[in-house]
Amino acid sequence: MATTLSDSMFFIPSPIRLVYDTAYLAKANASGRMQYYRIIPGKSRERIGRADFIEVYNSGNIIAMRPVQERSTNGLFQIEFYVIDRAS
Repeated sequence: MATTLSDSMFFIPSPIRLVYDTAYLAKANASGRMQYYRIIPGKSRERIGRADFIEVYNSGNIIAMRPVQERSTNGLFQIEFYVIDRAS
C-alpha cells in the first residue's frame, strides 16, 4: 500500500506564543473570488490588492503559515501567514 505525503504529515501547535508584526489573509468569498487583507494586530484590517499580497508572500519574512479550514462550506479556500517586519 502506497503512503501519500498527507499520511505522514500532521500539525503540532506550538506552546510558544507567536510574536508577529503583520498578518496577511487570502480568502475566497462565496462566489469564489479571492480577497486579500493586511492585518496589523490590535490596530487595523485593510483590504489590499493581489499584487501587494503576492509581493509580501514572495519577499516577506514569513515566520508562520496557517490554513484556515471552513468545514461548513465546501470549496472555500483561506490561508493566513504571519510576517515579522523588524530585524531581530
